[in-house]
Amino acid sequence: MVRRRVRPRGVGLTAAFCSAALALSLGVAGPAVASPDEVGPVFVDGQAQVVPEFANSSGWIRQQLWVETEFDSDGDGKPDRMHVDVTRPGQTAQGLKVPVVYESSPYYAGTASSQSQYFWNVRHELGEQPPARTSPPPITHQPNRTAVSTSEVSTWVPRGFAVVHSDSPGTGLSQGCPTVGGLNESLAPKAVIDWLNGRAKGYTSVNGDQEVSATSWATGKVGMTGTSYNGTLPLAAATTGVDGLEAIIPIAPNTSYYHYYRSNGLVRNPGGWVGEDIDYLFDYINSGYPERRAYCIENVRVGEMNRFQDRANGDYNDFWAGRDYLHVVGNVKAATLMAHAFNDWNVVPEHSVRILEALKAQGTPVQAYYHQGGHGGAPPLDMRNRWFTRYLYGVQNGVENDPRAWIVRNETGASQLTPYADYPNPAASPVTMVLKPGGNTTGELTSLARPGTGVESLVDAGNTACNAGTLATTVSDQRLLYVTPELTAPVHISGTASVTLRMSASKPAANLSVALVRLPWTSASGCTSSTQSSTTSVITRGWADPQNRHSLTRSEPLVPGEFVEVTVPLQPDDQVIPAGYRIGLMVFSTDREFTLQPAPGTVLSVDLAATSLRLPVVGGPLAMPVCATTDTRTTVVVGGVDSGVPNHPLAGNCTINDHLLDGERWSNHGQFVTHVNTVVDQLVAAGVLAPNQRGSVVSAAARSHVGK
Repeated sequence: MVRRRVRPRGVGLTAAFCSAALALSLGVAGPAVASPDEVGPVFVDGQAQVVPEFANSSGWIRQQLWVETEFDSDGDGKPDRMHVDVTRPGQTAQGLKVPVVYESSPYYAGTASSQSQYFWNVRHELGEQPPARTSPPPITHQPNRTAVSTSEVSTWVPRGFAVVHSDSPGTGLSQGCPTVGGLNESLAPKAVIDWLNGRAKGYTSVNGDQEVSATSWATGKVGMTGTSYNGTLPLAAATTGVDGLEAIIPIAPNTSYYHYYRSNGLVRNPGGWVGEDIDYLFDYINSGYPERRAYCIENVRVGEMNRFQDRANGDYNDFWAGRDYLHVVGNVKAATLMAHAFNDWNVVPEHSVRILEALKAQGTPVQAYYHQGGHGGAPPLDMRNRWFTRYLYGVQNGVENDPRAWIVRNETGASQLTPYADYPNPAASPVTMVLKPGGNTTGELTSLARPGTGVESLVDAGNTACNAGTLATTVSDQRLLYVTPELTAPVHISGTASVTLRMSASKPAANLSVALVRLPWTSASGCTSSTQSSTTSVITRGWADPQNRHSLTRSEPLVPGEFVEVTVPLQPDDQVIPAGYRIGLMVFSTDREFTLQPAPGTVLSVDLAATSLRLPVVGGPLAMPVCATTDTRTTVVVGGVDSGVPNHPLAGNCTINDHLLDGERWSNHGQFVTHVNTVVDQLVAAGVLAPNQRGSVVSAAARSHVGK
């Protein structure tokens, strides 16, 4: 993006006035602009600039109030009121109206102990009811708080925005019950936005009747942002379709509490928090008024969460469906700039990807910012500024025409924010990788062979399991590991990989864990955590309950020794694996950092002939540089038949001949010819072969004796 020296404020005001006129001529709301002798917002290069008069914090107006909602979640017979604070430029007292940047959170008033003794005990057999959990000591109430938070204030008030904060229901000085994804968490910020637009009432005290209004200083246009739980609430508010919420910037948002605490039917905790579940998170944020806590505990934590969260089977049900924002994303009108990290093992990246896909499908303005780090990480300020300036001030800065995806690239050199047309990369297509025997030591993983044959087995380490680093670097019967030849060129993965296994277990229930790793392993190994920081050696990972192979809502116990097909989607990723490394597929059972930990000894067996990895690669199958040896013949030769077509080089040291697989065992000739047709179509589409060369290669395949 172009950077220009900030113009004198008078010029900036003129530019802002022109932007407003243009916006009005297009039928959209323009920025509120002061007359030339008054202080007003300044815009340069499509961004709101710091205005010295706005930046003088001694002139800021600070307010504390309570906004009345449309719900009564704490059972006292009165609508709950939310604790709100406002920080705005002093000029708003002289008639200037400004838009609002708003952040809501359940954390502002303090949280409970996070010591592991208050989590669920994960050491028990699968399918069993776990032992009871002990709640942490109650959070000390703080009745004398005079403000909610100061986050975002120093960033946005100097640029001509007001900043608003609120405590979530049942936390701090907000009334109600914490519900961890319940409807009141969506309706609470909606009420605050309604108040900013004059549609809801605000009061100077939690129980009083002295009203306070925002319409004299607020334009009614609101943008929400925040990280983690604070990033979830902007999406929650947007799903109400509330008028006035024009833009949101969720950072690492939890978009489904099922996806946060379960994976494909498997009971799973967020990385780094072994044994955490939704009822613990209730305890962790339950900082509201002490006189209503017993009601909230009895009705929400015990009466709803403990009754329906189901730590025995992990099945999807109405309780979890009610806490999944994908079901109500159709109501979202707010332009969404989504941010996430591909190495976030707390709120895994599927949370943002699933919502972005739905928003794109329904035409909501979207943009994505992804990086290679861990949990959190906001987009650069200029990106956020352009987003809020466009949608809150109406400045036509063209952000809606920018690339849809921005990804931090740092895998092969210096960190660089790189634009892409979209995420996943439109140039990516699935590559089928097959397994060859030897997984108890190191089997082969390749796209340039027919599937291996035979059955290979592992023994679940259960409650003696270590972490991914140990499994990837130590030969043992506790995992199966299949590895590509050394890459002779970089491989760009973009999208969601999946592993389909034909497997059996020696018991009716088993954990199933899969990891895609980069070797040689350069991250911490041993039993060191692989979730607390960005981990370059774990490319992506996934978990599933084989009992839920047909349905997320119904478990089907395995018949010991009977093979079933299970597909495990891995977490979305966008990563460049440098040349010189190998990609490894690791199949194991208990994942010490994520799953329940039964007694060791369950045997999992995998049928290699019916097991494969679908890996989304930029450039598709032709871009996989996994040739251990290279066929360098001058022309394309198919089963001994020379096509006369030049044998062009492909990715790394591979050539066209390497992709034809005419040296592999095929069940029949027709199957082989069909494969060659597919490869030739890919070569023509990629511009490697001319269309008139297609027939020569297919004819050579048809004349060969491969598969006969």
